[in-house]
Amino acid sequence: MPSDIRGDRLSPAEVESNFADLHPLLSKHEAVVEADRCYFCHDAPCVTACPTGIDIPLFIRQILTDNASGSAKTILSENILGGMCARVCPTETLCEQACVREIEQKPVRIGELQRYATDHLMEKGTQPFERAAPTGKTIAVVGAGPAGLSCAHRLAMLGHDVTIFEAKEKGGGLNEYGIAAYKAVDEFAQKELDFVLSIGGVELKNGMALGRDVTLDSLVADFDA
Repeated sequence: MPSDIRGDRLSPAEVESNFADLHPLLSKHEAVVEADRCYFCHDAPCVTACPTGIDIPLFIRQILTDNASGSAKTILSENILGGMCARVCPTETLCEQACVREIEQKPVRIGELQRYATDHLMEKGTQPFERAAPTGKTIAVVGAGPAGLSCAHRLAMLGHDVTIFEAKEKGGGLNEYGIAAYKAVDEFAQKELDFVLSIGGVELKNGMALGRDVTLDSLVADFDA
């Protein structure tokens, strides 16, 4: 439970009022109107400015054509944690700053459109990716932070069996322990973690610290990689 500046516990009502969503989810109408502002540039500068290389014009066009699930898959194909990134990425200095509509000082709200698509898919409770045929290979991943979770998900897609060893009692890493509450309300980090693990073939072991509960030598001996 969050605390106030004095360290006193906040009531659920106080939490709701003090840690409200920074940018509430766009409605379908708002998302379509915003998507229609995109010029769908052939050589889109927003894509060049995106650290994960998401095809931004494509996912926006998919929203415009009422294909929010397809839009989310376009995003998550490049960044499986695209839901959290839509909430915390400094889009104003990256893709949105590079948007050609920035000259009007009104760039397309790319981050909010990304959240619209990814939230839509997660609310459906479906996993858009399938595991390949089992390879029989076992892989250990140390740490259930963004890098570890992304790695584990892609390995699972390729058919490998993955075990993640996480020192803390919750997975998520920075997304769980380092993001301001108003940017990721409603336990979103854990919801996204569950979404990532829903592909199957990934086991998360919490409370397992490297050097205390498991060693590199034991991982090398027990896993293929």
